[in-house]
Amino acid sequence: MTDRPVTAATRHVLVLAHTGRPAAVAAAEELVTLLCAAGIHPVLLPEEARTLGPAVRDLVVLADEVDPLDGAELVVVLGGDGTILRGAEIVRGSHVPLLGVNLGHVGFLAEAERDDLAETVRRIADEEFEVEERMTLEVTVWRDGVVADRAWAVNEASVEKSSRERMLEVVLEVDGRPVTEFAGDGVVLATPTGSTAYAFSAGGPVVWPEVEALLIAPVAAHALFARPLVVAPTAVPAVELLAPSDGVLWCDGRRRLALPAGSRVEVRRSGLPVRLARLSRRPFADRLVAKFELPVHGWRGRGRRVHERSRHDGITWECGCTPPGGVALGTVAAPSGVAGGGASS
Repeated sequence: MTDRPVTAATRHVLVLAHTGRPAAVAAAEELVTLLCAAGIHPVLLPEEARTLGPAVRDLVVLADEVDPLDGAELVVVLGGDGTILRGAEIVRGSHVPLLGVNLGHVGFLAEAERDDLAETVRRIADEEFEVEERMTLEVTVWRDGVVADRAWAVNEASVEKSSRERMLEVVLEVDGRPVTEFAGDGVVLATPTGSTAYAFSAGGPVVWPEVEALLIAPVAAHALFARPLVVAPTAVPAVELLAPSDGVLWCDGRRRLALPAGSRVEVRRSGLPVRLARLSRRPFADRLVAKFELPVHGWRGRGRRVHERSRHDGITWECGCTPPGGVALGTVAAPSGVAGGGASS
């Protein structure tokens, strides 16, 4: 390992991994080796570098503990969505994009799979990826008319009951106007990116990532009208806790704030998006079908059905159809030469 200073003359990529899992350690060792072979310096946090084998550990540049992004052009995350959300905490406020390699189960935020590491590194080396911006949330907690806490989220801010035996009583409002009052387990306030996470489990709609909107999904509400709502991206949804209900605020399931009775949680679109590196432009519908393994065998659409795993430009993903000509639908590669710091959607 080396802690030599990062300079502009060399390329550096920060690698984050769920090193508590042997499979993640093995993937990190392979990724480090591939990056070095491509002429890119892999940068790891000191505690994660220590989990690697001695031979691979010597190839690693140790990240600065104060500013781990110093000199990094990209962050590659090995793991599931939880690990990618940890990466989002590190890159928040910077222009450095995240590229997720899925080692988990669903991995909606991930762009590549474990078997595609070599091709992924080639794309990084040749800068053959695009960057898209995803909306995040700015969360404000009010108590007694003053701001008590601030937080943020990529997927969702969830207001939840703090004790299992008691329901949470809340008033829901949008843009300063009351919408409904109910008791239940809580309320999920989500981005379109988070619509396939907790909000999905709460019965909320799946929203395409490019849609600009905010989602409100009550959780196990004991009420006649407590349906999921989709509001404008400029709207300010708020949840107020009625006495004697105490609650808790979770942001992306990672950051927790206590909510005494009377607390008010406001959510608005943040001015700081998260930037995700994308290796292909396949439609979100194909990602949805692949990740959730949705049944599409009866589809006749624009082509015939196939039952095989498709590969496109070396990046593996599942498809359910092939149009005339044999090119899998949705597998449009990013144009060569598109730099990682280029235009975002």
